[in-house]
Amino acid sequence: MSETPKLKVTIDNITVEVPAGTSILNAARQIGGDVTPPAMCYYSKLEGSGGKCRTCLVEVSKGSEKDPRPMPKLVASCRTNVMDGMEVKSITSEKVLDARKGVVEFLLLNHPLDCPVCDQAGECDLQDLSYEHGDAGTRYEFNRRTFDKEDIGDKIQLHMTRCILCYRCVFTAEQLTQRREHGILDRGDKSEISTLLGKSLDNEFIGNVIDVCPVGALTDKTFRFKNRVWFTKPVDAHRDCPTCKGKVRLWMRGDEVYRVTARKDEWNEVEDWICNTCRFDKKEVKDWVIEGPSKISRHSVISQNHYVNPAKTQNVLPEVIGKDPKLLMDIHTISDVNRPEIELSRIDGPAHSDDFEKKDK
Repeated sequence: MSETPKLKVTIDNITVEVPAGTSILNAARQIGGDVTPPAMCYYSKLEGSGGKCRTCLVEVSKGSEKDPRPMPKLVASCRTNVMDGMEVKSITSEKVLDARKGVVEFLLLNHPLDCPVCDQAGECDLQDLSYEHGDAGTRYEFNRRTFDKEDIGDKIQLHMTRCILCYRCVFTAEQLTQRREHGILDRGDKSEISTLLGKSLDNEFIGNVIDVCPVGALTDKTFRFKNRVWFTKPVDAHRDCPTCKGKVRLWMRGDEVYRVTARKDEWNEVEDWICNTCRFDKKEVKDWVIEGPSKISRHSVISQNHYVNPAKTQNVLPEVIGKDPKLLMDIHTISDVNRPEIELSRIDGPAHSDDFEKKDK
C-alpha cells in the first residue's frame, strides 16, 4: 500500500512537510504560534465546517512549483489545500492583517457588548480575535439586530443576539446525535439559529453544542451567572461512563464543582465528546477521579494565579555557609566612607561628613 505523498509548503518563511490533501490552516497548525491563522467557524472534528467566517484568510504568493503564479485574491486557509512548493503569507502580509481587521469589524457590527455579563467572557474566541486584530471603536451608526432570548432546552440557553452564524452547533447536532432539532431559519440579515415549532434540544450528546460555540450564544444553564472562569480552577478528571469516554475538565472553586466541560486542545477544539450525564448531572467531586490541573495557555486569563499545593522555596544558604545571610556583610568594615568605631544611631541629629573625617592625633 503506497503512502500518502508529502508536500512542502512555506508559511511565513517556515517550511513544513504535510500529506497531500492538507489544508493551509492545518499545515500552519503544525508550525504553531502566531503563524497559525485564527478560525471562528472551522472545526477539525466537524465535516463541512469552515469557509464562513473568513477570519483565516491568507495570501498565497506562490501557487506551486509547477505554477508559481500568486493567487489573485486572499483565500480561506481552512478550505484551500496546499500544493507542493506553495508559499503562503499569514502575519507577514499587510493585506492579510488588514483583511482580518475588516472581518473582525464585520463580526462585531451586530455583536452586543455583553462581555461584563456573558458567561463566555475569559474563554471567548471572539474576544481574543478582537483583541489581536480589532479596533478600539466602531464606525457602525445603525441599530444592531436583536433577538429575543430563546429557551431551546432545559439545560441550554440560546442568546441569538450574540451568534455569529458559524454553523458549528448545527454540524455538531447533525453529525453527533441521532437527530437534529435546530438549524438556520430565514435568510440574509434575518438569519438566526432556532428550533422548529419550539422543539427542545434533548439528545444525549446535545450539550456539546455549548463547547463548540466560539461566543456566548449557547450557554450552560447549570453554570449561568454562578462564577467567572478566571476564579475557577480547571482540572482534568475521568469516570467510568457507559455512554462516553468520561474524560472531562472540571471547573472547581475550592471543593465545589461549578461546571463540567469536555477537554480542549490548544486550538480550543474538543478532544473527546462527552454525554449530557457527565456534563450536567455529575457535579460532585466524589463522582470523579481527579487526574491533576489542566494545561492552560499561559496567555489565557484562566491560567492566572492557579497553583496546586504551592511550596515555598527553601532557603538553603544558611545550611551551606553556616550563618545567616543577613550577617554576611558589615557595611562599616567594607566601606571607605564610614568609620567602624562610629555608631550612626548615637549621632545627635543627621549624620554629616564631618562626623567621619579622620582627625590627626
